[in-house]
Amino acid sequence: MTQPQPIIQIKNLYKIFGPKDKSYLQAVKDGESKDDLLARTGHTLGLQNINLDIYPGEIFVIMGLSGSGKSTMIRHFNRLIDPSEGEIIVDGSDVMKLSNQELRDFRRHKMSMVFQRFGLLPHKTVIDNVAYGLQIQGLSKEDRYAKAGEWIKTVGLDGYEQQYPSQLSGGQQQRVGLARALCTDADILLMDEAFSALDPLIRSEMQDQLIELQEKLHKTIIFITHDLDEALRIGDRIAILRDGVVVQQDKPVDILLNPADDYVEAFVKDVNRARALTVETVMQPPIARITAETLGEAIAQMRRSSEDYGYVVNDDGYQGVITQETLDQVEQKDYHKEIPSQMLDDVPAVQSDALLEAVIPETLDSDHPLPVVDDNGDLQGHLSKSTLADVLSDTSQSGDEEKPSAVKNNAA
Repeated sequence: MTQPQPIIQIKNLYKIFGPKDKSYLQAVKDGESKDDLLARTGHTLGLQNINLDIYPGEIFVIMGLSGSGKSTMIRHFNRLIDPSEGEIIVDGSDVMKLSNQELRDFRRHKMSMVFQRFGLLPHKTVIDNVAYGLQIQGLSKEDRYAKAGEWIKTVGLDGYEQQYPSQLSGGQQQRVGLARALCTDADILLMDEAFSALDPLIRSEMQDQLIELQEKLHKTIIFITHDLDEALRIGDRIAILRDGVVVQQDKPVDILLNPADDYVEAFVKDVNRARALTVETVMQPPIARITAETLGEAIAQMRRSSEDYGYVVNDDGYQGVITQETLDQVEQKDYHKEIPSQMLDDVPAVQSDALLEAVIPETLDSDHPLPVVDDNGDLQGHLSKSTLADVLSDTSQSGDEEKPSAVKNNAA
């Protein structure tokens, strides 16, 4: 499949805070550290040689600890902050070359932002807050109220239209902020620590809602967080910043299983992998697939296999497991017969998108590796006890020979 063109490209981006920022760019490029630059010049290095490609419809997470540069980064996308050097290309347009009017239009129509502290107007009702962006765009009151009402309903606040922010809980206020950002129909959503001010339960609910909305809307979302669990849960790809430098940019599974350095490894060491990884990310390819219609054909296929069992698959998908021992008991006069269901061991199939946490009991209880199927019931791979043990321990990081094949493929 052809890779789509990035909707956002960040190229060789530097940001130094201070009145003579450009004067010290070369020193940073030559290797002067953030601390040394500050001590020598009083200037602060915010970002250093950032290069990112962000693709349409993905949730791209930028994460790091306080002071890593993640919030500085997101404010470059819509030029709330101008870089000291570098390019910001959005949908083919160089944002740095936009006139003041073009930049205003760009912010009104191309990108919306959801803030950590909600950013609601306290003197306006919920519907007026949600419709505010449309008011700036010049829509009539009737049109903007109609559109705002739909988004209020979408985020689960139907009936709260005439309430004021002070009358809402934190989670409800953030839903208003999300509805306001979505209401403008902007292609790109910027979310700066959008859920970090919420308590854990509400935060989890908001993450669920964002994932659910994204499945329908396919927006391009840049999400800032300091929480790796949140990043792993919602991100299609993650960039980890440290002192203004991207230290790793990868899919969640690769960051979790293949940390680029000690800094990233320290981030991931306490993550509950069983709650963060899906079966698909660690499964191995299907083995010993039995597609025969008759017992004789099944025996022939089993003899060509290195395994003493096989997954029986027909036009209706996975049917069960048949063993070498069972087939050895078949008499030659019965070779023409179809495989009877009573010969199959009832080994449960697991969905490829299931979290490992959900399939641990079945994996441990089964005598055979579990078949992994997709939504259509088609066989995609298998999950064994040994693979599960490797992934949930540190042994999966000790070398490629010990990593599940699907993980190695993802890393490639």
